Amino acid sequence: MPTIEGGCLCGEVRYRADAEPVMQVICHCRSCQKNTGSGFSMNIAVPSETLRVTGDSHKMYVDRSGASGKPFERHFCGACGSPIFGSGDAYGALSFIKAGTLDDASWVAPSLHIWCAEKLPCIDIPAGAGRAAGNPG
Repeated sequence: MPTIEGGCLCGEVRYRADAEPVMQVICHCRSCQKNTGSGFSMNIAVPSETLRVTGDSHKMYVDRSGASGKPFERHFCGACGSPIFGSGDAYGALSFIKAGTLDDASWVAPSLHIWCAEKLPCIDIPAGAGRAAGNPG
């Protein structure tokens, strides 16, 4: 089983997950756009019970702006503001680590783009990549 490790920009918050990723996705929803300040969010999904987070600056915001209306916990560093991972009722027992926070992201290869209905027009999705208008399923 691999070890997935990473942390925020300033190093105050660190995480570790001892699990194979369940999925790797690029999310184009408006909530992820606003959370990242970018056109999309690249996420590595792991079972929540395998994710361990340390650091006194670890903060959480409950986001209810998603299509389901269910709470989504957005975890971030209160010192540098880096978004680190998200989890919530709409996604069961999965946590979605922001791929940009990984110590080693050389293995990341998302195969699915989700919430393409909210994708910014300037973002091109590669030919052959999986697509979903909303959540996969």
